[in-house]
Amino acid sequence: MADARLLLRLRCAADAGQLPLLRDRIRQALAGQGEAPPEAVDSLVLAVNEACMNIIQHAYGPWQNGDILLELFRDDGGVTVRITDFADPVDWSRCRPRDLEDIRPGGLGLHLINELMDEVAFLGHPGGRGNALQMKKKWHRSQGGAA
Repeated sequence: MADARLLLRLRCAADAGQLPLLRDRIRQALAGQGEAPPEAVDSLVLAVNEACMNIIQHAYGPWQNGDILLELFRDDGGVTVRITDFADPVDWSRCRPRDLEDIRPGGLGLHLINELMDEVAFLGHPGGRGNALQMKKKWHRSQGGAA
């Protein structure tokens, strides 16, 4: 991300009540990026919401308070979002999407993130603590406009 430009840096409590703020701030940051197709912005916002909800429910859980750091970068052809938490490190190899044939509420966040984003990478444990996830959404253009 050598040529990336920071569009948004927001640190907030890892609380579901903060998710509307995160979604709104992402949309505001991307509003000035005229080439951002609305469908791509919607996909990005949904993927970030799912990732943050996973942090709230699984990284911190119901008995631990903490923060989420959201960084949004504009780069050539799209945006990159980095989400960092400060919870105990998670073994990413154990994080798997639930089988879609297993019909029950919840558990589809990882599947949605992988389907909605063009690139998804777990960056490890910054400073030996916490977890960092990086996702990229490219602005794809078709002949008729945004795709």
